[in-house]
Amino acid sequence: MVGDIARFLLNTVFTLFGAALLLRAWLQVVRMPPYNPVSNAVLQATNWIVLPLRRILPSTRNIDWASIVAAIIAAVIYVVAMVWLAGVDPLSLMPTLLIVALLTVIKWALNLIIWLTILMALLSWLNPRSPAMPILYQLTAPFLNPLRRFVPQLGGIDLSPILLFVIVQVLLMVVTRAAVSLTLFGI
Repeated sequence: MVGDIARFLLNTVFTLFGAALLLRAWLQVVRMPPYNPVSNAVLQATNWIVLPLRRILPSTRNIDWASIVAAIIAAVIYVVAMVWLAGVDPLSLMPTLLIVALLTVIKWALNLIIWLTILMALLSWLNPRSPAMPILYQLTAPFLNPLRRFVPQLGGIDLSPILLFVIVQVLLMVVTRAAVSLTLFGI
């Protein structure tokens, strides 16, 4: 039971932190201004690891390499800790664990897309004039706009978030299955 609690806490902390690092990178890609509350919170939560890495890995073409590498480092630490908690020697699986760490980063990114899409859909129904709506729209538009070309609106209802949700869920299943098959247990 203690092991289950430890795995749950590790999963929660590392998933939130990994998502924050990926969100930081995504905020730069979509050119989100740093003075809005979302950007500011993400920057404050991740500056301690990203700023030192930025001295080594500068951004190029709106790609925040320091945030991406920080997410990979966090994923490696997370995977090693989860394997160690499962009672397996992490050093014996090191090449495989690096692949699983990359799959974990992909999983965090897919989860981030799901949560941003759900937040945007809920706010569009509950409070479409919310100050968060422009931010969420800017973050999800690159994923939703291509789908909007193929999915017709039914009575003014945009079904593209539902289609995106289904696509991302399928991708999550594939990534999770690949990680499980590489480690023989869930991460």
